[in-house]
Amino acid sequence: MTLLAVENDCRPKFPSLKDGYIFADNAGGSQCLKDVADRIYDYLINTNVQLGADYSVSVTATTRTMVDGPTSTMKLVNASSKDEIFFGSASTMLVENLARAIEGDVLDGEELVVSFADHETNIGPWVRLAERRGVTLVPWHARLPDSNASTKNPFAVALQLSDLDSLITSKTRLVSFTACSNILGQLMDLKAVIAHIRALAKAKGARKIEVCVDCVAYAPHRQIDVRAWDVDYVFFSYYKVYGPHTSIMYARQASLDNSLTSLAHYFLKGYQLSPGGVGYELTYGCTGVLPYFVQLGGGDITAGKEMEHLKVSFNRIAAHEQLLMEPLIAFLLSQYKAGVRIVGPESDRSSIRAPTISFLVVGEDGETKRLQSKDVVAKFDALGDIGIRYGHFYSYRLLSGLPKMDPNDGIIRISLVHYNTVQEVERIIDVMKTVLSTEALSKDT
Repeated sequence: MTLLAVENDCRPKFPSLKDGYIFADNAGGSQCLKDVADRIYDYLINTNVQLGADYSVSVTATTRTMVDGPTSTMKLVNASSKDEIFFGSASTMLVENLARAIEGDVLDGEELVVSFADHETNIGPWVRLAERRGVTLVPWHARLPDSNASTKNPFAVALQLSDLDSLITSKTRLVSFTACSNILGQLMDLKAVIAHIRALAKAKGARKIEVCVDCVAYAPHRQIDVRAWDVDYVFFSYYKVYGPHTSIMYARQASLDNSLTSLAHYFLKGYQLSPGGVGYELTYGCTGVLPYFVQLGGGDITAGKEMEHLKVSFNRIAAHEQLLMEPLIAFLLSQYKAGVRIVGPESDRSSIRAPTISFLVVGEDGETKRLQSKDVVAKFDALGDIGIRYGHFYSYRLLSGLPKMDPNDGIIRISLVHYNTVQEVERIIDVMKTVLSTEALSKDT
């Protein structure tokens, strides 16, 4: 496998990267492909009319919005039909819609298992559903592994698959979890986890089990394959996958037919989870993402074989991301005596984590902050044209469970993607050395 030629094949596709600013807050939102922006412009200038009419411009607009957009996403996630793809303004809205649509098929006494390593997008809607239906919500918490001899870091937590053995019962109706935490960076083995969930539910006699996976922090880094995973619901935000501010929900056809009540007007079909319709130009703009990934995999969108090229593309992305993580993780671990603690897995392996790397700076007790995250980022900002960020990143419940943590100050996060370079990481490390120097630390003590 050849490595990504980032400077030639990737960065020229993103006009915002030309001025040398280092974007290292990509988990909050990636940069946008020029082709995506061009398609949005083209839609608004040439086909900005209402859908469903017989005149030629409306026919083109309808095809772009109702066929091209969903079909492109269908291929990206390997769904069986474009009818399984739903667009919405945000992942938060789509999960709330899903929770309301499934409400009638959650029976008295049933349980919802939800991972608490997530953005609130994938927790709040299920909490509210449980309250409305009077059913039990069962948290799946991130924790230290049972064998933790390799680290003294109390923040190196992750979701443990074995915990599901006791969390899933005969009453479990749904398991909803994150494919990649936007704080921890942990990558889940989706096929294995979902198979384990289904086997447990069957063995314990659950009436009906469905699985929902939050892929918002996963989709920029790894390939989504809903059929290989055997998953019922998947969602992600295109604006974190090099596209515009819109999101998608995949819902398996069997679930649409047997589990969900449509939220659309009663006389409409095809809008079950998108009441009020979609943003036309944004939906069409998303069609620019798939060709980019196919091209990174050595293919041409006009030649078909998208899944084959996507596999190559994301393997190349994973290999490049490991090159980005190796020096950064190594540096952070080298600063243990200075109080630096990685939040999440301390590994630099692309099979274990994404380059969404969170940390904090603690004092002598190993838990209480020596430096506030806000102050570290403020010093960072003052020293260079690099964008990083601090806070809870809407994973408030996760941070609330960490030792002596104020979620509002939260953690410091450096989040990279495949268009970042090793040279940019080296620059980030140089700035970090200055920020974490003895002089910088002493000003806050």
